[in-house]
Amino acid sequence: MTRNYGQQQTKMTVLLDDFSRSLIIKQTIQFTNNSDKPISKLVLNDWNHAYSNKYSPLGKRFSDEYVRNFHLASDYERGSTTITKILVNDSLTDWNRAENNLDIVEIVLKNNLEPSKSITLNIEYNLRIPNSKFTRFGYDNGKYLLNNCFLSLARLSKDGQFTYYSNENLEDIANAVYTKINIDFVIPKNYEITCNLDFITQIESDVTKKISFSNENSSQIQFAIEKNNSYESFKNDNIEVQTNLYDVKISGIQKAIIIDKIVNYVSDNLGKIPAKKIIVSQVDYERNPFYGLNQLPSFLSPFPNEFLYEIKFLKAYLHNYLKSSLKIDIRKDSYIFDATQVYIMMKYIEENHPEMKLIGNLGTYKLTKSYFLSKANFNEQYNYLFLLMARKNLDQSIGNSKETLIKFNEQIAGKYKAGLIFKYLNDYLNDNSVEKSFKEFIVLNQSNQTDTNDFQEILKKNTSQNIDWFFDNLIYSNKPIDYSFSKTKKTKEHIAVTIQNNSTITVPISVSGIKNNQVIFRKWLPNITSDTTLVFPEKYLDKLILNDSSNIPEFSKKNNYKSLKGLFSLNRPIKFNLLRDLEDSRYNQIFYTPEIGYNLYDGAIISLTLDNETLLNKPFRYNLSPSYSAATRSMTGSMSYYFNQQRRDSKLYNIGYGLNSSYYHYIQNAAYLKVNSSVSLSFRDLDLRSNKRQNISFRLAYVNKESSPLNNPNSQSPLKFAAYDGSYSYQKPEMSSGFGFGTGLSFSKNFGKATTGISYRKLFENNYQIGLRLFAGIFFYNKDINSNAFGLDRPKDVLLDYNFYGRSESTGFFSQQIIIAEGGFKSKLENPYANKWMTTLNVTSSVWHWIELYGDAGFYQSRNQNVKFGYDSGLHLDLVPNYLELFLPIYSTNGFEMGQKNYQEKIRFIFTISPKTLTKLFTRKWF
Repeated sequence: MTRNYGQQQTKMTVLLDDFSRSLIIKQTIQFTNNSDKPISKLVLNDWNHAYSNKYSPLGKRFSDEYVRNFHLASDYERGSTTITKILVNDSLTDWNRAENNLDIVEIVLKNNLEPSKSITLNIEYNLRIPNSKFTRFGYDNGKYLLNNCFLSLARLSKDGQFTYYSNENLEDIANAVYTKINIDFVIPKNYEITCNLDFITQIESDVTKKISFSNENSSQIQFAIEKNNSYESFKNDNIEVQTNLYDVKISGIQKAIIIDKIVNYVSDNLGKIPAKKIIVSQVDYERNPFYGLNQLPSFLSPFPNEFLYEIKFLKAYLHNYLKSSLKIDIRKDSYIFDATQVYIMMKYIEENHPEMKLIGNLGTYKLTKSYFLSKANFNEQYNYLFLLMARKNLDQSIGNSKETLIKFNEQIAGKYKAGLIFKYLNDYLNDNSVEKSFKEFIVLNQSNQTDTNDFQEILKKNTSQNIDWFFDNLIYSNKPIDYSFSKTKKTKEHIAVTIQNNSTITVPISVSGIKNNQVIFRKWLPNITSDTTLVFPEKYLDKLILNDSSNIPEFSKKNNYKSLKGLFSLNRPIKFNLLRDLEDSRYNQIFYTPEIGYNLYDGAIISLTLDNETLLNKPFRYNLSPSYSAATRSMTGSMSYYFNQQRRDSKLYNIGYGLNSSYYHYIQNAAYLKVNSSVSLSFRDLDLRSNKRQNISFRLAYVNKESSPLNNPNSQSPLKFAAYDGSYSYQKPEMSSGFGFGTGLSFSKNFGKATTGISYRKLFENNYQIGLRLFAGIFFYNKDINSNAFGLDRPKDVLLDYNFYGRSESTGFFSQQIIIAEGGFKSKLENPYANKWMTTLNVTSSVWHWIELYGDAGFYQSRNQNVKFGYDSGLHLDLVPNYLELFLPIYSTNGFEMGQKNYQEKIRFIFTISPKTLTKLFTRKWF
């Protein structure tokens, strides 16, 4: 059993300098080496200093997740720690910041600190408090909310090694346990302080007040300093709760009842918290909210106000309860923390709100009653949000160290899977050993530093069954679970049904027998490695269901139903729904969606889309979209079929097979038919936090155009042709920099060409940003020199790949639409096409916020012509990058464009109305 190998006692005086937003600190730390090894250096956590540099581990994480405000902030806003003096046993000593961990302080000792010996540090330092806009901790409009900001000894292991963890905005600091804390806060008289430590005394002077706090066996220090105290205090026999959790629509009495109920419930299920006081702040909840439909604005919320406050307080209280109670390494063993929290939340809902639905009272409306979403219980969201990542092939093992998880897994999907699998284990064992183990483990933490081995020993001790498979296959693996029914064999007397394991891991699976909509039996099948066969009397059952309680986070449940009725009975009948719904494994779901699109030649495109896309990704997707063209009064439309072959734990993580076609108009009164068949290979690093992606694709494109008198009469371009192309792309986008490379080959009967593009973007420390794009293309042969060429300012788009609203327009508003491809110029130049070769450079340079300067230059040549040079420059208004942008030409090969007539016709725009494209803006920081 593990014990506390490093213990620290600390005393400090903390003076708030409100003018500079700083804390001036004098601190004494007495440290005892309880490990089995002598220590040659001490390691201090200085997580406040992580904010000081854009390239710290914290800054790098912000960049990976596209958090722009940290990189653009001033040094003053970001904050830092300035250490002025460190004494070891009253002797001045040298110190340094660890390489690659600037928020870790190392102190090399003159003499080794032997086991059981103690040492005293005296440290003087200033904390410049960061702006709260980065993590919600810090300074915000006269308020200070801080968590573990002081210098503290790092966690020590049995072999005398300190833990080196940098602040990565994960709330998982690894401190040595504070066996005793004494803090004197000196703050301006007009401020109040709320702290999770025990209040001792308060002494006031003319301009300041000194408030003293103390505590024992604590692992964190959290406090709020504000002019108007926003915290209310609620006490019961277990603990004092100080909270400013916001909900204006319920009374203080209602809050008191809810808080008392939850505090008692948690104490009954997990044990009394060792602390006498706990803070539950609005920031605690905002950092770890209850994701789901209750995130809607209050005027749209489908849940009662009391329930919303209850679920918010339950989540935030459990978070702080566990932070105060557990002495685990939260970064390394976060699954224990997450499983305990989510398990108790699920149990609380089952016992106190068993009828609550996933969408609350919205399910009572006639409009929603046909949707599975309206019937799903509140707790089913845990499974669906985990499957959201599993279906994207982005789920990770919950046994992974916390800093390796992508944001959605760290904050949502991984937590939910942890709670689900322990709920499933409790259901399978059916002996209350899981709940007993949670409680016993928390008791152990009151006196010991613990780890996952301690937790597993307790869990194994409390059950008579072998559960090694649980840790191997569910905690330390992300391999999917998928069981299904396969063949059925009938005789006059019996029915034999085979259950098949479609995955590479084995876990127990439940099977239930249904007769006349009643459950006849439910049993567990623990050892299906490949398949097993069950035999039943004829007409004994109507249906068999696997995993009917949905406790197992199974990859797919569509194959979990087996009808035993007549020969022509359907396992899953067809069900039609408007728009979207949750995946309902009982049915084959088909969704129909009215849509309106637009292009200049079809006018309004009124469609009725039929597809099988639920709110979760599917391996096979189809989309049938017949449409009516208002301008031509004719039928148009599109269709697509796509199959994803996912490969887990492989750099080649996805192979996609696609077939799609479209039929629309490309010019007035002339339509085109396009058919694409494709194969794409997608690659990524095994480290999913890496933004690096590579793709190789192969395609056969068939195009058939109707002839039109508006086409170029000199064009030799065939109206019907096929082309083959292959491409490779490499992308590594981050907020602070981005690099991309792509190359491709295209061949048809009439042309063969190669293209290459390189892009680079860099955001410098002074917030100046530059972007570069290089394009080069060459035709190996080209029999259609008039219609097949590289374009400086607008691609010819022979294969109809780009989403132009007026693809054949050379004048007018729709010709001003720009898609950055090929030459990438913004000004419209005379004779901007090259049917032999082209190479261009595009440069952008930041001016202020979303205003940039751009400049383009390039050489190009057509057959039997001299090499030409072109250039342009102007202002770029980057309102919503890649989705809404304006380009205002200033000077180009055409001369000074702003002084020329009809300047408004020279302005170019990027505008995207596709909802699927726009959602990428909001999901890129999560996935």
